[in-house]
Amino acid sequence: MPPKNSKVQKAKKAQKAHKKGVNKYKRKLRHTVHFRLKPTLKQLRDPKYAKKSVPGKRKMDKYRIIRHPLTTEHAMKRIEDHNTLVFVCDLRASKPQIKQAVKQLYNVDTAKLNTLVRPDGFKKAYVKLTPEHDALDVANRIGII
Repeated sequence: MPPKNSKVQKAKKAQKAHKKGVNKYKRKLRHTVHFRLKPTLKQLRDPKYAKKSVPGKRKMDKYRIIRHPLTTEHAMKRIEDHNTLVFVCDLRASKPQIKQAVKQLYNVDTAKLNTLVRPDGFKKAYVKLTPEHDALDVANRIGII
């Protein structure tokens, strides 16, 4: 049987802890207002399956990029005088996409490409052809002249 003195000490210790409270964890003192994450192990992604079962369909194909050639008097003058074709394009099409679509559809090389957005929300592209291609011949082949 343990001595009585130790029971009294244990009871006093419990009374003191009950009265004052016991703090098991000391709060970490922060010296800066910024939270910095400690360097932890960063693992590379290793997916067990693909998130998409089928790759998405391309929304901007060559037929969507170039809507139609423009056949106004101004466009005809550009064809005759400046060796330039004028197309109405999709608003989201970029210059490289338009250039590539013209090459694929009409088999011509472009020297320069200028674009502007029309008030009706479509993009107009001025496609200047290289000297070895004639805009008049291409326009005849397309069927706008």
